[in-house]
Amino acid sequence: MSDEEQTLLKPTISDLIAQLGGSLLVGDPARRIDHPAQPATAQPHSMLFAESGSALADALAAQPGLVVTAPRHLASTLDPGSIPATAVLLTDQPRLWFARAAQLLRPSLPAQGIHPTAVVHATAILAPDATIGPCAVLAEGVRVGARTRIDAGVVLQSGVIVGADCHLWPRVVVYSGTTLGNRVTVHAGAVLGADGFGFVRDRHTGRYTQFPQQGTLLVEDDVEIGANSTIDRGALAATRIGSGTKLDNLIHIGHNCTIGQNVVMASLCGISGSSEIGDGAVLAGQVGIGDHVTIGPGVILGGQAGVLSGKTVTTTGSVLWGTPARPLRQYLRELATLTRLTRRPQRNEQE
Repeated sequence: MSDEEQTLLKPTISDLIAQLGGSLLVGDPARRIDHPAQPATAQPHSMLFAESGSALADALAAQPGLVVTAPRHLASTLDPGSIPATAVLLTDQPRLWFARAAQLLRPSLPAQGIHPTAVVHATAILAPDATIGPCAVLAEGVRVGARTRIDAGVVLQSGVIVGADCHLWPRVVVYSGTTLGNRVTVHAGAVLGADGFGFVRDRHTGRYTQFPQQGTLLVEDDVEIGANSTIDRGALAATRIGSGTKLDNLIHIGHNCTIGQNVVMASLCGISGSSEIGDGAVLAGQVGIGDHVTIGPGVILGGQAGVLSGKTVTTTGSVLWGTPARPLRQYLRELATLTRLTRRPQRNEQE
């Protein structure tokens, strides 16, 4: 299929507006848009977004097919007649509109069935349009939903349930007792449902015995889990990841944790067992959470912040920093005081 034929299959601006909203300030609603871009790579059928007046000027100068911006970024001198080659769409959240449109423009991969090298147990139940990649292993009782893609080398142990429209990238391992909801994305190398780190020490001999790790793991709808991240199963109950939560690469979540809805965690966060993270919380890179910690809804923890075991943090909206985590202003004052103290001239040791 030629590039021109492929473009004809893409949605028009009016199609995108019908699905995503927004209003067209100027331009041809029948123009087809085939990919997102930036000003340096803009083409007649690409789209850009602008979140400031200067960004809007740069976007218009690139002459893409569509520029998405907010009404507040329009200059009073903007003349629609001066930009005939570019359509301008107005929406309150241009970056969000752009991201959602990019998802609609992303080409769908066709269902490819079961690869000949995949090992699928006779009791596994697969949707007819599911894709199972090379060397994947699906054990007894596995269930895979409609349009889900299981890539090369993925291992689903017995009884694992994967919902519809999921994508498990290569070498993902999912242990028994794990359930994934719909539209879950798990990137390469992630391990879901492994035993938690729970041991009981014999005070007489010093030897350790594993505490039972026989709980479950539930990952709700629209969750994304980054590459090489690990989420442990519950010990006796469940570990739960709430819907809409997004986890970066190299994150560890311990057993019995409850992660709320729409939580965002950046790379290298570590969450110890039996901790709870409230809805909408934001954890920056390398945040460390002790065991049995409660992080309230909407709490923001800055990079490398630490919360000690058993603590509860409920400050909503303001950024917390340092270990133990405290309001950023307080942390900066303490840091400034420490800096002044270390700069004081040292007394002569002979005095």
